[in-house]
Amino acid sequence: MIIRYALFEGEVRDGQTEAFREAVTTELLPLWKQFPGASAVRLSFSESRDDGAPEFPLILAVSYPSQEAMQGALASPIRMESRRVTESVVARFFDGRIHHHVTMASDHAL
Repeated sequence: MIIRYALFEGEVRDGQTEAFREAVTTELLPLWKQFPGASAVRLSFSESRDDGAPEFPLILAVSYPSQEAMQGALASPIRMESRRVTESVVARFFDGRIHHHVTMASDHAL
């Protein structure tokens, strides 16, 4: 399984945490769920971190069955729309940068 992470590194503006989370959930999540070939979308909103650790108010994880499926999603019109909406949400609530990491994942039951 391929997981593409979008790490929102930085800070949500003071007093805007709930509004940021609401905008991500209502404006962006519906778009991300439409990415062709995606098998799962996970939003992780930060609750705490180690002293001195960088701040990641949001980590988005989108799972794909293959690299080809991920590439198809990245080239899709819905991704272009999600980028436009992401820029709007970021401009309203977030100071920082977004970077992406692609991983090969495997699950191991306990």
